[in-house]
Amino acid sequence: MDANITNLFYIKRAKPNSKGLVPIFQRVTVNGQRIEKSTGKYIPADLWSSEGTKLKGKTDQARSLNNHLDRLLNDVSEAEKNLILHRKEVNYVNMRNILTGKGEKERTIVPIFQEHNDRIEALVPTGAFAQGTVERYKTTLNHLKSFINWKFNQADIALDKVDHALITDFDFFLRTQRRCKNNTSIKYVKNFKKIFNICLDNEWVTKDPFKKYKSKITIVDRDYLTELELQEIQLKKLTTPRLILVRDIFLFSCYTGLAYIDVQNLSPANISMGIDGSKWIFTKREKTDGPSNIPLLPIVEELVEKYKNHPKAANENRVMPILSNQRMNSYLKEIADVCGINKELTFHIARHTFATTVTLSNGVPIETVSKMLGHRSLKSTQIYARVLDVKVSRDMQNLKEKLNCQASEYLNQPIANETA
Repeated sequence: MDANITNLFYIKRAKPNSKGLVPIFQRVTVNGQRIEKSTGKYIPADLWSSEGTKLKGKTDQARSLNNHLDRLLNDVSEAEKNLILHRKEVNYVNMRNILTGKGEKERTIVPIFQEHNDRIEALVPTGAFAQGTVERYKTTLNHLKSFINWKFNQADIALDKVDHALITDFDFFLRTQRRCKNNTSIKYVKNFKKIFNICLDNEWVTKDPFKKYKSKITIVDRDYLTELELQEIQLKKLTTPRLILVRDIFLFSCYTGLAYIDVQNLSPANISMGIDGSKWIFTKREKTDGPSNIPLLPIVEELVEKYKNHPKAANENRVMPILSNQRMNSYLKEIADVCGINKELTFHIARHTFATTVTLSNGVPIETVSKMLGHRSLKSTQIYARVLDVKVSRDMQNLKEKLNCQASEYLNQPIANETA
């Protein structure tokens, strides 16, 4: 669509200089948005023609000044032609940058993205952002740099080159060259979109190239332990101290729903008496900073008591003497082999197990599960938790018994005699 551009010269009578002369200003309107700038010229107010928007008379001074205004008007036309020539959008921002001289330094995406990452990393100690969030944005930037080099054979790209086609190409690059799965690719593109929204908010660009980008998150069946598998791990006789430790920490998460980082951060101060007079965990999730308040089940109380005097836990002021996530996951694979569990056992499966096997399948309402998991919405909880077949069977069995009673009463009614 062609831009609607108008030009007007006018004087500011209320701002005369020390000699009583008033300044002439230029107003360029681009699609309803105004660009106002001084022409640098001053004249007696009575010599200005508001109708002709120029200096009255045919004196040398009048001709010289009016020629200057004509050149400024021509600059507007040249700016528009220059944008069209370079295949840039003729809009308010681009016209303003040229006419005011602000467009000399072209803005590019990589330094803007890097500044964003530097800022949120600096805010990690304040609790405004988690380190995991910083790492995700760093990874997104690295993918974007690789994409720009892959696509354009250069290190960076101007903001006005970011269009819908480039975004879909980035999505394609993530899926093919980086072999990212659907949901991961979408998350990286959304991270990129956040950076571009900063550019929109600062009016460095005016068009949102993400507007028509369509994506659909794939619902993923999260792995979890069944009741039998959980019991197998819990009751298995282990002889290796390190596997016993890892099994205990894993079970602690299975019965509290805490993620690895939240178990790592958990201190004795986070455990105190709850509203019901029993012990609760009161903490905040590292990922969302949302509250996570969890009543302690008997097995959790036993584990807390077991490790309260453990040297590593005491020295680090932790409830559990947790190992690194990498070592935990490595040892959990050993435990899975020993227990005959044919699943890739990771620490995060414990959180899924809490949501699914420990709570929902035992009739705990999803709203309660959501609160204990520290989720801000039920939608987040539904990703982790699902209704198990065993619960469906149990619920339907209860329904069958109820309907059987009703059917029995109905069938035991006497048969009415036919009447003529």
